Amino acid sequence: MAGLGWIGAIIVGAIAGWIAEKLMKTDHGLLMNIILGILGAVLMNFILVNLVGWTTAGVLGQLLVGVIGACILIALGRLLRRKT
Repeated sequence: MAGLGWIGAIIVGAIAGWIAEKLMKTDHGLLMNIILGILGAVLMNFILVNLVGWTTAGVLGQLLVGVIGACILIALGRLLRRKT
């Protein structure tokens, strides 16, 4: 989460994880929401930089990136659980 700092990344990650949780109709705890939000943002920032050469800036941009990335991670988790 570019330029947010640790505390900002945790707060934005928690909100992004919570929004993704609601969109994907799952039930995770606060810690898992934070992890999904932060890892989702890292994943999507990596994808954006490698595909288009840039990523979003600011809190709202990183929130959007985190939500999309967390939704992808939740979907991947569901896919892996179905296959096993």
